[in-house]
Amino acid sequence: MEYGISTLAIIPLRAEPRESSEMASQLLFGETYEVTERQEKWIKVKTTYDSYEGWISIVQLSALNEDDYFTIQEDKRTLTTQPVTLVNKQADNTLLYLPAGSNLPFYENGSSWINNEVFGLNDAGEPASDLITTAKTYLNTPYLWGGRTHFGIDCSGFAQTVFKQHGIKINRDASQQAEQGEVVDFLPAAKAGDLAFFDNAEGRIIHVGIMLNNEQIIHASGKVKIDHIDGQGIYSEDFKKHTHQLRIIKRFI
Repeated sequence: MEYGISTLAIIPLRAEPRESSEMASQLLFGETYEVTERQEKWIKVKTTYDSYEGWISIVQLSALNEDDYFTIQEDKRTLTTQPVTLVNKQADNTLLYLPAGSNLPFYENGSSWINNEVFGLNDAGEPASDLITTAKTYLNTPYLWGGRTHFGIDCSGFAQTVFKQHGIKINRDASQQAEQGEVVDFLPAAKAGDLAFFDNAEGRIIHVGIMLNNEQIIHASGKVKIDHIDGQGIYSEDFKKHTHQLRIIKRFI
């Protein structure tokens, strides 16, 4: 088995092995993966965190030896929590701008180590006191299919990344996330931090948001914003109509 790790702030994870393919997700700094297939210019990977599969450019591959790969999984995970964390790549004294939720492997005394390369930072940042505070830092972030950062994010990436910063592991896509957690039977019983899922006319889960209470939801639709929710679904103040049909609410915390 061949392993790798992201040593860039963001690596696009594409659905197919070509530049024009859609970006299905992103690898953030310090996230590891297994290499499952190789082509001349592309490698197919399976992410360690959520077993998500996609293709990355072979020029963005950073190999990781087996011992380090498994040690990283066993170590207590240190994450960046600020929208942007400035890191100094000491080998060439250049800078990286890491998004929130990046992993810092072998972090100690202000430095992270990857393949004997040192990445220094002043402060990894402290996680927000609660999940909702973290979620609100993403307000006005533009919607980006496959995105997972404050500079562009999709609905399920928003839920996953916010939860990751609070030590809660959920899957990548909304349809996958809807299979996790415990069912909340009625909307009036919903609490802050519950996830609400929405379906289309065919009954397929197509959207997710984080409940602020049993009347409001924060979600990524055009941008990360707060809308009203009722038994029918999300009511958009921007469009003065219901935009998403409520299917189910799940509790993870």
